[in-house]
Amino acid sequence: MESTLFKISEPSRVSGVLYGPITLVYGLGGIALTLADKYILSKIKCNKVLKIILSFIILALILTTVEFLSGYLCKLIFNTEMWNYHNKPYHIGKYICLEYIPLWGLLGTLIIYVLKPFFDKIIKLIPKEATYLLYLIMILDIIITLFTK
Repeated sequence: MESTLFKISEPSRVSGVLYGPITLVYGLGGIALTLADKYILSKIKCNKVLKIILSFIILALILTTVEFLSGYLCKLIFNTEMWNYHNKPYHIGKYICLEYIPLWGLLGTLIIYVLKPFFDKIIKLIPKEATYLLYLIMILDIIITLFTK
């Protein structure tokens, strides 16, 4: 989302390491959310309010970890620093800022409980061939990026 908006408003600005509109942090975040929902959140058996509170905490921790790993991997693999929180108060190293942890929890909770049910219905309508084509495009983007950057 962020990458696409920046490509339109500022074509020369790069918000990710890949040539396409996918960023490492959002890609890994999406995978982490899907896995967390399937293997952790779906196993929580309690009343709805407590489940949402526990989900918020779990997702905040998971997405903060994803943010750290994405920042670290971008630097390690591509020698690119996509963000650096060292000037912010409450930072832990370059890639984590404590004031963003609640935002990650809120975003993750909204995605799981509001957006995911909607997108699950839409995804079922997409033909498998189109899905395979999108996978191929993303894989090619990753390969081209790895060999040219």
